[in-house]
Amino acid sequence: MARITLSCLPASWYCSVSLLSLGCAPRQRLLLLLLLLITSAFFLLETYQRQLWGTQRRSGTQINKYLSLTESMEATDILNPSLNYGIVVDCGSSGSRIFVYYWPPHNGNPHTLLDIRQMRDRSRNTVVKKIKPGISTLATTPTQASDYLHPLLSFAAAHVPKNKHKETPLYILCTAGMRLLHERQQADIIEDLVTDVPLEFDFLFSRSHVEVISGKQEGVYAWIGINFVLGRFDHPDEEDATVEVTTSSQNQQPISRRRTVGIMDMGGASLQIAYEVPSAITFNSPQEEEAGKSFLAEFNLGCDVEHTQHVYRVYVTTFLGFGGNMARQRYEDQLFNSTFTKNRYLTTQTGLSKDKPYLDSCLPVGLTETIVRDNRTLHLRGQGDWTKCQEAVRPFLGLHNGTMSPRGVYQAPINFSNSEFYGFSEFYYCMEDVLRIGGQYNSEKYSKASMDYCSTQWSTLKQRLENHLYSKQADDSRLKYQCFKSAWVYEVLHSGFRFPTNYLNLKTAQLVYDKEVQWTLGAILYKTRFLPLRDLQQEALRQNHPSWLRSSFVYNHHLFSLCILVVVLAILLYILRLRRIHQREQRQAEVLNLLWVEEGEALLP
Repeated sequence: MARITLSCLPASWYCSVSLLSLGCAPRQRLLLLLLLLITSAFFLLETYQRQLWGTQRRSGTQINKYLSLTESMEATDILNPSLNYGIVVDCGSSGSRIFVYYWPPHNGNPHTLLDIRQMRDRSRNTVVKKIKPGISTLATTPTQASDYLHPLLSFAAAHVPKNKHKETPLYILCTAGMRLLHERQQADIIEDLVTDVPLEFDFLFSRSHVEVISGKQEGVYAWIGINFVLGRFDHPDEEDATVEVTTSSQNQQPISRRRTVGIMDMGGASLQIAYEVPSAITFNSPQEEEAGKSFLAEFNLGCDVEHTQHVYRVYVTTFLGFGGNMARQRYEDQLFNSTFTKNRYLTTQTGLSKDKPYLDSCLPVGLTETIVRDNRTLHLRGQGDWTKCQEAVRPFLGLHNGTMSPRGVYQAPINFSNSEFYGFSEFYYCMEDVLRIGGQYNSEKYSKASMDYCSTQWSTLKQRLENHLYSKQADDSRLKYQCFKSAWVYEVLHSGFRFPTNYLNLKTAQLVYDKEVQWTLGAILYKTRFLPLRDLQQEALRQNHPSWLRSSFVYNHHLFSLCILVVVLAILLYILRLRRIHQREQRQAEVLNLLWVEEGEALLP
């Protein structure tokens, strides 16, 4: 007969349990069965929960992400005293914008970042305001800098609760326009802000909170913002793509964490790329190492410098003149000069009249266009040959020793087998506005769509625009230069950055989770990274309980509850055991009393 032995019970009330009969008293037998049932149910429940968590963990994470995004779309609860606020002013070349952010208290885990979100007013609109022109126009009147920003700061002060002003950090970060000014002019504007802003506003503000940031910093902040919104700084789930990361810290073992995304952003004038370099880089020469390090930024987003879970090494650089519009302008300049030079030497008349236009392979078929330089006009007619257009634009990449730029700019290696990229601005417009294939990038599909577009008659393209077959953003300019820009984007991607044509982890996008992500989000994440450490230290001072006790209660509450249950049942069983012994002693006393009575009666005469 199979038997179960409860060896964990005290020796004073040891018993064995049979599957058919129990060698214990009825009440004790019932309690032991109850203990077995509860324990079995508990472990079955734990097993089920683990299986359920294993199969639904990713979907649960996505649900939480969507719930968080939905919550971030609601009006910010300014009556919640636990919320914290932060302000960033983006002083750009054409104007300045102010962004107000907020975040709930840190969750106490030193490995997680602050949950920073953009503030929304009662109408659920983002709290953002823009003024023109740029602050760099005050180069000759720097004492007006604080007056210039006064409307923006007043706007933020009206939205942040008054009792939160003194603990709300204010950061004033200047970009392209200020970079062009002389250092003395920059210093004068900054000095006026540092002196006058605290006189009118109670925000947490100091000299270190205002600066002219480099293009490299701006790129890093943009990279941080995108990856934060995508949740790439969170702990990885079982199904998430991960990478092995090595940091510059000595004796630091490689760590596995969630794969971040690289970003490519092509505007009208410039092109920028930023991506993580998880592995240590081996340089071929000291000169290459010196040049390469100027494009690499290593930083810790965690609140504790001793923890390397959030140490990132990011390659970032900007290529001036590589934007879609500037590339077309450089192409037209070269086309104009070479054509007139060739006409002069060969005594030809190509492009000098509408009857003898220059056939431009990068314009749609049948489109007529002119290039005017120094009161001279070059007449063009679209040929619509996308393959020839690719060949024509490739030299403008300025490839040098296998890298982009005639200056031989160093490019950090990309692991194309384990990487992911997002393409913004022109990467998205070029694929979506008229081709309507934005989103997941497929080079074969993109090439075919571009060839078909370029070879389509200009009159047909115009008719399609009038019939609203293209996106709302499409206009005559987009139709004219789509052929050129599609070839330029392709060459930048595959000849410049050397992406394989079968690369499938590139997505083109305008918004992330239906909202535009500004580099200012990455800036405030980086600037406030040490705030959780301050909160954790304050919490540790308030509480005298050992940290291991708190963590064990939080993370092992199931085991703790089980122990309590076992102890309670053990006490109950022990009490029943004592009661049984007491009843046995009573029965024995009664029997003895009865015997004494019988013996006493027998002795009576």
